[in-house]
Amino acid sequence: MALYKIIGNHLEYIKEKPFRLEKELQELTENNLKTIFGLELVKSEFVLKNFRIDTLAFDRESNAFVIIEYKRDKNFSVIDQGYAYLSLMLNNKADFILEFNENLGKTLKKTDVDWSQSRVLFVSPSFTDYQREAINFKDLPIELWEVKRYENGTVSFEQIRKADAKESIKTISKSDANIDTVAREIKIYTEEEHLANATQEIKELYEKLKSAILNLDNLEVKPTKLYIAFVSGRNVVDILPQRKALKIWLNLAKGELDDPKGIAKDVSGIGHWGNGDYEIKIQNDDDLEYILSLIKQSLKKNKK
Repeated sequence: MALYKIIGNHLEYIKEKPFRLEKELQELTENNLKTIFGLELVKSEFVLKNFRIDTLAFDRESNAFVIIEYKRDKNFSVIDQGYAYLSLMLNNKADFILEFNENLGKTLKKTDVDWSQSRVLFVSPSFTDYQREAINFKDLPIELWEVKRYENGTVSFEQIRKADAKESIKTISKSDANIDTVAREIKIYTEEEHLANATQEIKELYEKLKSAILNLDNLEVKPTKLYIAFVSGRNVVDILPQRKALKIWLNLAKGELDDPKGIAKDVSGIGHWGNGDYEIKIQNDDDLEYILSLIKQSLKKNKK
């Protein structure tokens, strides 16, 4: 993607400023983990057995570890390396817990971690067509992030989106012990699973609401264990399909929502799954346009 600077009525091309070393990219990312990925740094250069993990991070939202690897060369298999790291983690959980507790000064137990949502991120200035195609499975716990640095001091991190993947990684798991091990424990959640018990009316209501939300901006749909998140940098709105209703959470703190109709419930003082302090429950599309106006407020605050 070409970038230009506006100078009067003219455009001046902004040149890319490549990273000379992987270490440059690693330091930039680790210093800004929260801003870029919403993650907490556990350990840089975590060595275990014969493996060296560039960055070990923790996702507070999913209560899961995230492994980040940085690559400047293109001669590596994202599948082989990704599953090798995940297999290492699942077979050495106590070591990862110990590293967390020692570096963050906290007490984390194995039962506190949702190991099923572990994942690996590969961060690189570019990926080959082969690598991009390799992640095209619907249940792959591996993400590719392409990063570009420019001479005007700006940096972009962009996730490589999967195509409309329908094939499961489990179809090739029998030929790879690491894939087989990981596939048994790590779970990638889907919209279809969340909607499985909903009535046809609620499924149609969800699709209508989803379409309207995506029309607001370039949001990403991320099904998680507990809900379906709509993300733009941070979670904007989280939706839980129930049998006869949709439960919606707006990622705004108490007092930040302008809700003249008062349809959003303040859940700041009670336990709930989604992000933010406001919850809405709908069974039809009567207030759809109004609800979208509330979602826009969350989008304005949380958009990257």
